[in-house]
Amino acid sequence: MPHSPVLASGRAAPPSRPRIDRREDPTLFGRRTECARLDALLKAMRDGRSDVLVVLGEAGVGKTALLDHALRTGADARILRVAGVESEVDLPYAALHQLCLPLLDGVDRLPTPQAEALATVFGLRNGDAPSPFLVGLGVLNLLAEAGRGQPLLCVVDDAHWLDDASAQVVAFVARRLRAEAVLMLIATREPVASMRGLGELTVQGLDPDAAQQLLDSVVRWPLDGGVRSAILAEARGNPLALRELSLASPDRLAGGFGLLEAAALSARIEESFRRRTAELPADSRELLLLAAADSAGDPVLIWRAAAALGLSPRAGSAAEAAELITIGVRVAFRHPLVRSAVYRAATADARRRVHRALAGAMSQEADQDRRAWHLAHATEHHDEAVAAELEASADRAQSRGGLAAAAAFLERAAELTADPALRAERELAAARDKYHAGAPEGARALLDRVESGPHDELRSAHVGQLRGYLAFAAGDTAQAPGLLLDTAQRLERLDPVLSRETYLDSITYALLAGRYADSATVSRVAVAAATAPPPGRPPRPQDLLLDAYAVLFTEGHAKGTPLVRRALDAFRHDGLSLEEGTRWLVVATHGAYEVWDDEAWEALTELNVRSTRANGALTMLPVVLTQRIAAHLHAGQFRAAADLLEESEVVAEATGIARPAYDAAAVAAWRGQARARDLIRAAESTAVERGEGLGVTLINYTNAVLHNGLGRFAEARDAAASAAANPAETAFASWALSELVEAAVRCGDRALAERAVERLVRTTTPSATEWSLGTEARSRALISEGSAADGLYREAIDRLGRSRGAVALARAHLLHGEWLRRQGRQPDARGQLSAAHDMFVEIGAEAFAERTRRELAECGVSVSPPAAQRAVELTEQESRIARRARDGRSNAEIGAELFLSARTVEWHLRKVFTKLGIGSRRELRTVLP
Repeated sequence: MPHSPVLASGRAAPPSRPRIDRREDPTLFGRRTECARLDALLKAMRDGRSDVLVVLGEAGVGKTALLDHALRTGADARILRVAGVESEVDLPYAALHQLCLPLLDGVDRLPTPQAEALATVFGLRNGDAPSPFLVGLGVLNLLAEAGRGQPLLCVVDDAHWLDDASAQVVAFVARRLRAEAVLMLIATREPVASMRGLGELTVQGLDPDAAQQLLDSVVRWPLDGGVRSAILAEARGNPLALRELSLASPDRLAGGFGLLEAAALSARIEESFRRRTAELPADSRELLLLAAADSAGDPVLIWRAAAALGLSPRAGSAAEAAELITIGVRVAFRHPLVRSAVYRAATADARRRVHRALAGAMSQEADQDRRAWHLAHATEHHDEAVAAELEASADRAQSRGGLAAAAAFLERAAELTADPALRAERELAAARDKYHAGAPEGARALLDRVESGPHDELRSAHVGQLRGYLAFAAGDTAQAPGLLLDTAQRLERLDPVLSRETYLDSITYALLAGRYADSATVSRVAVAAATAPPPGRPPRPQDLLLDAYAVLFTEGHAKGTPLVRRALDAFRHDGLSLEEGTRWLVVATHGAYEVWDDEAWEALTELNVRSTRANGALTMLPVVLTQRIAAHLHAGQFRAAADLLEESEVVAEATGIARPAYDAAAVAAWRGQARARDLIRAAESTAVERGEGLGVTLINYTNAVLHNGLGRFAEARDAAASAAANPAETAFASWALSELVEAAVRCGDRALAERAVERLVRTTTPSATEWSLGTEARSRALISEGSAADGLYREAIDRLGRSRGAVALARAHLLHGEWLRRQGRQPDARGQLSAAHDMFVEIGAEAFAERTRRELAECGVSVSPPAAQRAVELTEQESRIARRARDGRSNAEIGAELFLSARTVEWHLRKVFTKLGIGSRRELRTVLP
């Protein structure tokens, strides 16, 4: 059957017009290259592979036509289709719900956390707002299972009008598709921020020859050369523009198009639609406006609202005859620009009239949020009843994780609120939601409006608190602690509980800012926090931590350490809620650093990783994993650290959240790998740029570990001295002192080493853990002589052997062996050095192992480097999956950790088994290191 070439515009042409015979040209007119690319993707989908393509181009250029081509060519696949609609951009997960609607019967077969997340956001059950990434993983597996028996083609049109929540999930799923036999095609006029980096096909205008042929096929009268040239120049190869210009009268064309010369191309096309709409009867225009005001496309709803406006079915006939709309099982505009042209051309009164009719036609129970939104658009003046409905809609949006939508509901509710104080409260609530939704500029604008309203001390303090968080989010780490400190002090008599939490936030941000903090240094904030209101009874773990930090950072470790320990015990044993764990466990883990408590460090990071994963809080997970990676490195569990590093990188890729490469640098440095230097430089540069003084100290400490391992002691000394020079950055500065002692002694600077020991014992002695006292004994031994040194080395080995510090223990054996060799006690030296070498090899600390081999060679012992293991040609992703399968994780569990579908995990494991020549997961334990 022949089709019109103006399908390149994405919409069908009327039967009476000339057509290009598709039998002569089997591709879309002028789109052979684009269609060939789509056909190749469809073939890959049929072969079991997955892919994604973003089709990018201006309005009318033919994006929807290409999607229609894919739908026809891929008709043998199962098809899901959705289009973003401008009026739904503030309704969370609206587009995603429509996309997944045919698959909802499969939700219950998903892993429980994913099933609960989808059921919550789709309104199938009540529950706490789930992480958008847990929703994304659920959708990924839902699509993967849908494609198991038949390839799945997902088509998303007008993605620039998707609600934010849906856009984020679509982008997440698109990035994680691998081997599910799913093809996702996304059309958009402009780049969508969350989808940057996905494969793109930019659709340009038709070439001159194709444009002339298309014009010839649709113009119904002879054109002179000048008019033809003008049309082609105006349209710039845009098929829809050519189509619309061809519908103008000969007089208008000959006259130079009038209004069509003035604005941008899409505006000129829209103007063409407005003119055609204006020629319709009044009732048809009102029906078009009614359809334009609601995106659902439900003809039952539209006709119910039309009846309330006194419109008859005849009103639809003229609109359909004008080829502006089709009314069938769905109400659909010929092109999105028709909808926007109709809506923008209407008067404000006319818009309010149709919104009021739509709200009246909707169910108060089934369509609460859309009804409230239409009522809001129908209301010109203050209306508390409508504002209250919008506020209720905001609550529901929050429960589904739609923070951007909640903010929009609250902002409109505030506009309709007459009471100035209540309006300010709603604006403040909207600002909070905008901040949490990642819209800081909108949040600041709302805070400005709050501050212009009636004064209220508590509300003003809440504004100050939010401004502190916004400052930190904007990278102003220097200002954030001071803003929060000021807020905490103002809250003391207004809200003591919130005051205490804000003091702890201020200390946390001051710690992170470190050397870059302005006047609100850790010590200054701690002094102020000492006067905070007393906690409730019984005190919460975070209350105990605040009081402990107030003492630790003002009066020192001797008085502060017992209080910190009490707080750490409370965090370990008091049973935190998921929300409390996500907010406070990272801060508590820093307390374990401060008092050298590696048992608490281990317990808190293990708890935090488990609860953060369970909570789906992926934005926090990289920070949590950094602390856990450090715990593994300290314990000599380098393989576990590397596995978590891979997970952290996967999270960063999935979420698009970039962080300094602290953990990548640490893993490489502790292993002694050559690439560590580049990673350290990159991480330090990023930390400086972000104003994270604590990060700069951490990376300098890491650099000192690297160079002590390599035996490049002058560089280790300089890095350690830089880290230790900033006691405001506390724990990491203390750790760096032990590196400084070793490097300074090897450089012959005994005085520097002695000063470093003097500072070190101020934290290690009061902490009194096996780790701290073992580190202290090792450092004292380096500046001691004779039997005193020998005894201190033995004490260090004994104490560190009872700690979790496997690397520290091996280093104590190394230092003792080096000292014994210099004392001429070769047999004793060989014993210590051999023990150190075996530990370093087992751990994977390559640089320290090589340093130890050199020392053994001086003792006359020849040790060969460990034999290289047989290379197994697994890709990085295959290795990640194989190691997790080796450790007993199921496909679903592996997928949840690596943000893959269970089907993709299954596919990778089949390839792993083939490459390794094995037939079961059990055999992985014998072939993988």
